[in-house]
Amino acid sequence: MTTFAQFLPEHLQQNALPEQLGSVLESVISACSEISGKVRLGALSGVLGMAGTGNIQGEDQKKLDVIANDILIRILKDNPSVAGLASEEEDTFVAAHPDGRYLVLFDPLDGSSNIDVNISVGTIFSILEKPEGDLETASFLQKGRDQVAAGYVLYGPQTQLVLTVGHGVSVFTLDEDGNFVMTKENPRVPETTKEFAINMSNRRHWLPPVQRYIDELLAGETDSRGKNYNMRWVASMVAEIHRILMRGGVFMYPQDKRDLSKPGKLRLMYEANPMSLILEQAGGAAFDGQIDMLDVKPVGLHQRVAVFMGSKEEVDYIRKLHQA
Repeated sequence: MTTFAQFLPEHLQQNALPEQLGSVLESVISACSEISGKVRLGALSGVLGMAGTGNIQGEDQKKLDVIANDILIRILKDNPSVAGLASEEEDTFVAAHPDGRYLVLFDPLDGSSNIDVNISVGTIFSILEKPEGDLETASFLQKGRDQVAAGYVLYGPQTQLVLTVGHGVSVFTLDEDGNFVMTKENPRVPETTKEFAINMSNRRHWLPPVQRYIDELLAGETDSRGKNYNMRWVASMVAEIHRILMRGGVFMYPQDKRDLSKPGKLRLMYEANPMSLILEQAGGAAFDGQIDMLDVKPVGLHQRVAVFMGSKEEVDYIRKLHQA
């Protein structure tokens, strides 16, 4: 039987991938392969549209949000190496096997607002080692640097898996036989860029450092940055980050003044942490407006954060503006 581990770079097969972790990754990939089929068929299988339910965030769920979440929970709960799960779509964690070694956190279908208009969406996942003792919410509340693996699957023109186990990044493409075959090893985020991604309609709500930064980019070569920038905005984090991984850029979802009690919109555990680990392993950077994203101490499963990530030169400059 072909296993996902066989497609990993040789140095990961030999040195860096414990057997149980490989098993958990295979379960995640199996679930994503099934989700890919549902996304690909779309209207042909009746999976588009609203589910008529809401999640813990108070957001309306799409049918595919619910389907993807159920697929991941079903397959991961069958793996004896999985102690527990946490999903953006669930109120609390889901217990699996008391003797399991790993915890899996995931956003089952990132960018789901784009499903009905056939724009790329994806699954984001993070894997942690379970601490000693009984499984509880605190078991999951580990810093991003504690992740033993992180990745995403992009359901686009091709279905691609991007994965890190802390030794660089590997990119895999789903072939016609249903196998993820490695197609790019150790992509590097260019340190400099001329692209940025942000929802410009929120400019009036941003805090001064972000307003100043975007104003400088829009001024182009006539201002202090000395070059012209292009803006991209897909409204699907997994698509934005994949573009940045492949060709550089900076992605921002900042805190704004509408509710200063909320530090941001994106979820630390399901989105920001796994994407930050991937980008850092590829030479990029990420921070939350105060500290490196991977150093943020989680206080809740559904904690939200501000996000600035991508090419190192831009992230460092944004950091400088925040510290001024």
